[in-house]
Amino acid sequence: MQFRQQALTKAQSAEDIDLPVRYARPQGWLALAVTLVVMAAAAVWSVTGTVSSTLAAPGILTHGQGSYILQSPVAGQVTAVLAKEGSTLRAGAPLLKIRTPRGSSVVRTLAAGRLTTLVVSIGSVLTTGADVASVERVRHSGDPLTATLYVPAGRAASVPVGAPVDLGVQSVPSQTYGSLRGHVRAVGRTAQSRQQIGSHLGSDQLGEEFSRHGPPVAVLVRLDRSATTRSGYRWSSPKGPPFTPDSMTLATGTVHLADRHPIEWLLP
Repeated sequence: MQFRQQALTKAQSAEDIDLPVRYARPQGWLALAVTLVVMAAAAVWSVTGTVSSTLAAPGILTHGQGSYILQSPVAGQVTAVLAKEGSTLRAGAPLLKIRTPRGSSVVRTLAAGRLTTLVVSIGSVLTTGADVASVERVRHSGDPLTATLYVPAGRAASVPVGAPVDLGVQSVPSQTYGSLRGHVRAVGRTAQSRQQIGSHLGSDQLGEEFSRHGPPVAVLVRLDRSATTRSGYRWSSPKGPPFTPDSMTLATGTVHLADRHPIEWLLP
């Protein structure tokens, strides 16, 4: 009780009444001012600033018309191969000669296109319906290349038509020649199954690869043309590679999505 009485007496001392009350030190006011300025700047940036985002997806270069798997209509042994991989064939062009119990038979293409894969050779024994080749449909040898990206179904809605795309092409060293440039031309409406992708590309293996994480949505990319490069397409480097990539070459695409204001992430 004695110490409490002394404290009350000191607090009521007349000589302390005229002392100014110090609410905060100058350093405290400075810290508060800096904090308010930073918060104001962040608020302004969240409304007026923009943040870029990208979406990466695997894909493939094609001529955009799909492929088909050619099957043997007869059973027998291959005695001659009449075309080479990479050659462009007309509809009905001879591809293989097969010796059957009833004589020699010729396997022909069903539609004009580029022979991308030949899975048999001289001496191969075939059964009726066996796969012998994959042919990419091509109307003309000079048809331009396109790229098809297989985007996860949950992200496809965020891809706008016209968005710029950078493509890393498997057969082109990106450190030397950079990436291939293009723009989104169309976005598929529904996800594709492994069978649908394999049928379109003429390869069950590719169907399995592109649907490994679930049925994706196909995004068609138009490649930008250029008159100053050997390939005829625009690259991130001035000249690009001294050759044109082949169709059915694997690629990885980076889609540049629309810029967003940071405040949009906080709004429902």
